[in-house]
Amino acid sequence: MSLLVVGSVAFDSIQTPQGHVDSILGGSSVYFSLAASFFAPVRLVGVVGEDFPAQYKQLLEDQSIDLAGLAEKPGKTFRWEGRYEGAMNEAQTLDVQLNVLGEFMPDVPDAFKDSPFAFLANSSPVTQLHVRGQLPDDTFVMADTMNLWIETEREALMELMASVDGIVLNDDEARQVSGEHNLLEAGRWICNRGPRWCVIKKAEHGAMLLGPGTVFALPGYPTASVYDPTGAGDSFAGGMLGKLAETGNVNAQSLSLALAYGTVVASFTIESFGSDRLCAIERQDIERRLAEFRNCIRLPQ
Repeated sequence: MSLLVVGSVAFDSIQTPQGHVDSILGGSSVYFSLAASFFAPVRLVGVVGEDFPAQYKQLLEDQSIDLAGLAEKPGKTFRWEGRYEGAMNEAQTLDVQLNVLGEFMPDVPDAFKDSPFAFLANSSPVTQLHVRGQLPDDTFVMADTMNLWIETEREALMELMASVDGIVLNDDEARQVSGEHNLLEAGRWICNRGPRWCVIKKAEHGAMLLGPGTVFALPGYPTASVYDPTGAGDSFAGGMLGKLAETGNVNAQSLSLALAYGTVVASFTIESFGSDRLCAIERQDIERRLAEFRNCIRLPQ
């Protein structure tokens, strides 16, 4: 089944203890799309400027990502510059240039509106609500958010939560939006506000799924080589939603398995700068690492 993603396309400049890169392909919808494309056809909605190179579009199209919803506007593409230090758990933003993304209000092409699954990547909840309103009621929609929107657009975020099937956020954001320190209580608080499913990311410590009668937790995949955490969260979501779209089923069992796939795909992303690693692997690499992951978390009898 097809999978729609609405989010940013960017040029990223990144510094980590492993080195630095300038103006590489990035953005939430890019990482999500590349990760999801291993499992299902992806339809991308976003915006770029006149400076966006043809080879980047070709790279995405080569991964069977439909770019009919990628608008090109006069001006420059969104740019982000960040630095990671130490354990690289959080980026320090050095510069943000919204450029054409600043006033972009996405319009979903009519040909994309029959997508059974959709992901609203991190952006203003006002923008996410605008997109949700263009999709049929029976679309399975999952949204991402961040601390900025919890602080500045809480009312719109609460409206968004009531309109989607699932939400993805990290542990600090779950505590912030709910006021609950315990993650189980935070996840339940979120689910009581609308979304049937809540996925809480805990960086290298894994992720937790909460839903109707469901609590499922996974550790992170043990990765020795960490070059760049940028895009790991979006890759996680892409692997997870991609696997759901591949099966077409949404229940506790399918979501738990999808959580494992998302964890494994994200573990590849961090092994190189930008999207290089995602573009270098194949589905069989994911399945091989998933088998290793299963062995890591298997309990003895």
